[in-house]
Amino acid sequence: MTKATVLLEDAPGKEILLLANEAIARGVFEAGVRLVAVYPGTPSSEIGNNLTFMAPHIPNFYFEFSANEKVALEVAGAAAVAGVRAMMICKGPGLNVAADPFFSLAYVGVRGGMVILVADDPSMWSSQNENDSRYYALMGNIPMLEPSDPSEAKAMLLQAYELSEMLELPVLLRTTTRVNHTRAPVIFGKIKERPETIHFIKDPFRFVPLPSVARKRHPILLETIERAKEISESSPLNFTQGSGELGIITSGVSYNYVLEALLSIDCKAEILKLGLTHPVPDKTIADFLRRHRRVVVVEELEPFLETHVRRIAQLNKIEVEIMGKEQGYFPRVFEYSPRIVIEGLTKAINCNTPINWQEIDDRLKDLPTLPPRPPLLCAGCPHRASYYAIRTATRGKAIYPSDIGCYTLSIAPPLETADILFDMGSSITTACGIAKVTKQDVIATIGDSTFFASALPGIASAVYNEHPISVVVLDNRTTAMTGHQPHPGTGVTGMQKQVTPLDISQVCKGLGVKYVKVVNPFDSIADLVAEVRKMVSWVRNNSLPAVLVSKEPCALLTAAERRRTGDFAPKYYVDEKLCNACKRCLNRLSCPAMYQDPKTEKAVIDETLCNLCGTCIAVCPQGAIKREVE
Repeated sequence: MTKATVLLEDAPGKEILLLANEAIARGVFEAGVRLVAVYPGTPSSEIGNNLTFMAPHIPNFYFEFSANEKVALEVAGAAAVAGVRAMMICKGPGLNVAADPFFSLAYVGVRGGMVILVADDPSMWSSQNENDSRYYALMGNIPMLEPSDPSEAKAMLLQAYELSEMLELPVLLRTTTRVNHTRAPVIFGKIKERPETIHFIKDPFRFVPLPSVARKRHPILLETIERAKEISESSPLNFTQGSGELGIITSGVSYNYVLEALLSIDCKAEILKLGLTHPVPDKTIADFLRRHRRVVVVEELEPFLETHVRRIAQLNKIEVEIMGKEQGYFPRVFEYSPRIVIEGLTKAINCNTPINWQEIDDRLKDLPTLPPRPPLLCAGCPHRASYYAIRTATRGKAIYPSDIGCYTLSIAPPLETADILFDMGSSITTACGIAKVTKQDVIATIGDSTFFASALPGIASAVYNEHPISVVVLDNRTTAMTGHQPHPGTGVTGMQKQVTPLDISQVCKGLGVKYVKVVNPFDSIADLVAEVRKMVSWVRNNSLPAVLVSKEPCALLTAAERRRTGDFAPKYYVDEKLCNACKRCLNRLSCPAMYQDPKTEKAVIDETLCNLCGTCIAVCPQGAIKREVE
């Protein structure tokens, strides 16, 4: 029985160990959500991954992997305006993409419950920045809830819908990596029924924010968030526990670290745990401050709560020492841990802990140092063949704008084909900017999912403004880095329905690109090198954009299909007699399935890692890499 199957059980009272992301997926059905739109991104990926397999089995429920986050928010927001419960899911940087409709949706409001789940990524385990999405709630004047564990994540999702419908506002449900990927016991509730269809009631002078409409809606929004502030004062999501002279205000995953820290320091404290973190309960916080001479604020990333606490103390003329990031007790970067919180608290309140950090550090020094293991393109990844061909064709002298996805890993030696990156889709547009101010060859690389997410406006602009850029679309038939979710080019929807996929080459031609070719990177490395050279030469001669689509499924998809069918191709090996230890395969291709024999210094292929792509054969100048005879 798969986890998605378990999550479908209509078994109120059942207790099961779940990731917070799995608990949220379950909560979607307990809340009676009618429509969910997602753009996948770690640490939120498992929510959509579960929903896509659950969706076909739930009556009157629709789920989609949208082309990007802006699309997802507009699809879900419209459903909520129509009157059903809807949800949009993304990671922290994804909310930046959806910021435009986010602020407009706050102005016009919703009729049905609307939850925007954003998963922030402190320490940037899989993100290009440490987005602190709490400020979107502040800027947008919408309520925000922050769970600290999987059980709270599901419970708060249900409470978020009630709050949304009470205020007719979207609600932000903010998680972080350590919450999303933590397991804890979660109790199932009853699965709620959803309406099949509803009738959209027109109200254009609310839902069409012309300037004249927006001017009327803004004061209404401010009045509504004041109502939300009153709700926060009595909300059970904001509560105190413990007792002591010291006060600690915290939220989210930091709450767990505070509880653990108090077991390890010589201090007793009263904790104010905030679950509804915007709008903050001013009166509750003011009363809490009056009860303590010293208050410590513990939160990851920016001093969001700390700034509010200082504001409340100043407005109410409360004499209290507030300690946090402003004095340097806690960092503004990266994830917290129990140790960070323990050390911050002991410094802030000058107390002791029985933990001997020096002894622990000394013991850690005695452990053998693990070799570095940077993220790499998988063995058999078609991108490696493409990047090898790009670098060989240009001798490493071109400029290589890159994009968000597996292909960013080409930054590492020996491929070294990633020179600039801003965000999703920026490979195309940064290439345009560089090409217009330099005379260098510019080759942008972008993946298929990212192409559909945000490359199309860049391609259209490049065509219209005649930017002399070469573009290689690395089409591996999936959204690989975030967990193999479908996109418009895969032919599978979020409802697991088979449809006709969009053809990237045809899309480019439709946008006006005059030079478009499709290649398979595994057919012939020599031919691929030649095709890259032809494209670059055409761009030089015509001063127009050109596109090469390098099309081959992700190595993990290919390996899974081989395991499913039992159809294993003959293996590859290095002929020791022919190998002269030139190391070209190791130094130029750097496939993780190949290593150097420490005795002979010759190359060896690890059969357990090899994905049978055969790229290495074309790289070896001695013809020493061969395929076994069937």
